Amino acid sequence: MPAITHAEAYLVDLEVETVRTDAVQSFLKQETVFVEIRTDDGGTGTGYAYTIGTGGTAVLALLRDYLVPRLVGADPRRVEAVWRDLFAATRATTVGAITSLALAAVDTALWDWRCRAAGQPLWVLAGGAKERIPLYDTEGGWLHLSTDELIAGARASQAAGWPGAKLKIGRSPVQDAERLAAVRAEVGPGFDLMLDANQSLTAAEAIRRARLLEPSDPYWFEEPLPADDVSGHRALASATSIPVAVGESMYSIGQFRDYLHRGAAGIVQVDVARIGGITPWLKVAHLAESYNVTVCPHFLMELHVSLCCAVPNSGYLEHIPQLRAITSREIEVVDGHALPPTAAGLGIDWDRDEIDNRRVQ
Repeated sequence: MPAITHAEAYLVDLEVETVRTDAVQSFLKQETVFVEIRTDDGGTGTGYAYTIGTGGTAVLALLRDYLVPRLVGADPRRVEAVWRDLFAATRATTVGAITSLALAAVDTALWDWRCRAAGQPLWVLAGGAKERIPLYDTEGGWLHLSTDELIAGARASQAAGWPGAKLKIGRSPVQDAERLAAVRAEVGPGFDLMLDANQSLTAAEAIRRARLLEPSDPYWFEEPLPADDVSGHRALASATSIPVAVGESMYSIGQFRDYLHRGAAGIVQVDVARIGGITPWLKVAHLAESYNVTVCPHFLMELHVSLCCAVPNSGYLEHIPQLRAITSREIEVVDGHALPPTAAGLGIDWDRDEIDNRRVQ
């Protein structure tokens, strides 16, 4: 059997490609934590996770001090067993963001090795349900942008053949409604407009605001409330015709189960880094499938394009380019849809020189 003979973790900082603001924060930088493994048969795997500005060194310390040493000697084929062993070794810090991000960096490296060993791309080995996924753009919808800039961004996406775009909300209720209505008037009824409040509202305010936003027919209302307010999301879902989207700030399968069981989520936005890797991501996607709920993952488009094409209930891929500084090729887009990479492994073409140039630790 193959065995892991070498494992290492390191941190790379990526500058923000454009100004990104929402109702509660700004995207400061992308702290990208990498894990690389080698096996005694010559195989390799590269995985990663991220933060948007803080906590990267904490994730790195957890990996270096506790998780990476446990990988040496492990059988990389047994992805589930390795994930469970690492999870059990960190019970004092689970469930939580730092641990989930660390687990994700390892798990994605194992899946990269697994797919390379099988000579298959991730989207095929993980299910191979579909050959492309529709794109929606977030880069033209940040909260600091003027209404005219929001309109220009949405029209540019529409002209490029993309079927949707996201707008951040978090100004006054009237301003949010007017900005959305102005964009809707320009793009027409056939273009999907997603809304994202980034956990900034109370349940009462979200219900009130949904009533003001409904006339413009938004495609979903994303993270209206703090992620731990399941009852509030359920109340909102019962009070509005707008599908409620959640998931980017959830770190365990159990959290998604609670939302789905209580009818508090109409769209699942599970993030492969924040849920702890590809292994739990697929479980959440199939859990959502059992509830007849669509999966539209958050961020990490270079990895999520493959996972969206692996499962049958994916709906949209979010377009936020952030790895261009350390990759040699972007995702392929045809007629508003992203195509999964065909190379064996995760399919991300890393630029090793640029990665080395940006290493922090």
